[in-house]
Amino acid sequence: SFFMNLPDGMPVAWIGRLKGAKSMRRCYGPDFFAALMKATARMPVSHFFCGGKEGVALQLKQACKDKFDNDHVTGVFCPPFREMTDEEMEELAGRIAVSGAQVVWIGLGCPKQEKFAARLSKFASTGYIVAIGAAFDFHTGNVRQAPKWVQNIGFEWLFRLLMEPKRLYRRYLEVIPKFIWLNFRECTDYYIFGKRDK
Repeated sequence: SFFMNLPDGMPVAWIGRLKGAKSMRRCYGPDFFAALMKATARMPVSHFFCGGKEGVALQLKQACKDKFDNDHVTGVFCPPFREMTDEEMEELAGRIAVSGAQVVWIGLGCPKQEKFAARLSKFASTGYIVAIGAAFDFHTGNVRQAPKWVQNIGFEWLFRLLMEPKRLYRRYLEVIPKFIWLNFRECTDYYIFGKRDK
């Protein structure tokens, strides 16, 4: 239901090319965030950060000023770990409206951030809501980022798992086998059995 989904991981870009999108390239979330913060540093575009552990969004606001010379972060919010009530979502939407932010960045980890962003869109009236994953932690220096060569060979997931095993092992244990199986099944349906209506 999102307006646009970008291929954040190398394996996603590879599978996309395999399925016919020959020009598909990776659009890495932290790089996308940095590019937009740099591009809007001298424009009347304001941002709102929503996510991370307590204090991370505030650290990111300072990091954007220091790293990207962007002082247009007009609000920050750290959601509770539980699901927010409708009243709390309305209150958050009000804070975003008062801040005047045109872009709301959500950094809560996948798939929580996507669900949160979809729900927030029903309450908040703003230009863009962008789910950006680990960019908050990377740009504040709270989590070490994989070297470019590790990213390029498609093993950033393993690097991140080694950095944060307790937080990520369950997600990767479920997501990676499912990703491989579903894509294998879809490719065999397409290339071997000729089911091209999918």
